[in-house]
Amino acid sequence: MNQRIKNDINTRHRFLDEAGDTSFYGRYGMPIIGSKEGASLCFMLGMVKVKSDLNILRDQIHYLEEQVINDSYFKNVPSVQKKASHPEGFYFHATDDPPEIRKVFFDFIKSIDVSFEAVVGRKLPSLFIKKHNKNGTEFYADLLSHLIKNKLHAGGDLILNIAERGNTTKNSNLQLALNKATDRYLKKNNSGSVNTKINFNVQTPRKEPILCVTDYLCWAVQRVFERGEPRYYEYILDKISLVVDIYDSTKYHESKNFYTDKNPLTPLNKLSPPSY
Repeated sequence: MNQRIKNDINTRHRFLDEAGDTSFYGRYGMPIIGSKEGASLCFMLGMVKVKSDLNILRDQIHYLEEQVINDSYFKNVPSVQKKASHPEGFYFHATDDPPEIRKVFFDFIKSIDVSFEAVVGRKLPSLFIKKHNKNGTEFYADLLSHLIKNKLHAGGDLILNIAERGNTTKNSNLQLALNKATDRYLKKNNSGSVNTKINFNVQTPRKEPILCVTDYLCWAVQRVFERGEPRYYEYILDKISLVVDIYDSTKYHESKNFYTDKNPLTPLNKLSPPSY
């Protein structure tokens, strides 16, 4: 049972999840980005801001979960039954869910008061070697730092509820991301201090159902970059405030790598495997 969180005007929450993977190389150091081995062309981190009562939203998601697992239409769907048989129960996950369930949850997302932003890191081997020391956890930390660096000015407490992801979400790596974010914030603002206190709360979607909303929004954006398929993204574009293709240096001029409803993603944002 999730602990009920009391609303506090001095405490803010965000909910973070990822899409894709941080793999660049397979066995014997062979490149696998975009190969048949399944390594994604990019890795991304997304963040959801909830503009309504958190506990009411959690209850709504749990109610929807119950509707799905008790619906006879889904009773023989393997992915549903597998998750429903877990001691902590079913949860929504865009990659595993069949199209009918995706439609249910996307419709739900359209009905709630949330906003989403994401940082996308295209996989560039030269950058991975030079900037991230061929280390997937450093790749993750760099993206996270870009996602949170502009959240350090508001003051008060900010709790980042982050989907658990092995070594990348260990305390040391999250602190590395916060240190990078702080450095970037101070350099940009010529300020001697950070007013916001960041707290990390590593969770699973079974224990924090709001992470399922982030998962679906990440998945919708990822489909554009991986497959050139914008239909899910376009369906929920009103919930997506910003997507930054952070390593696309060709569009740094005038921040054209920043995508909003005024400059939306299109099939042209589909990535190709990098040249080694």
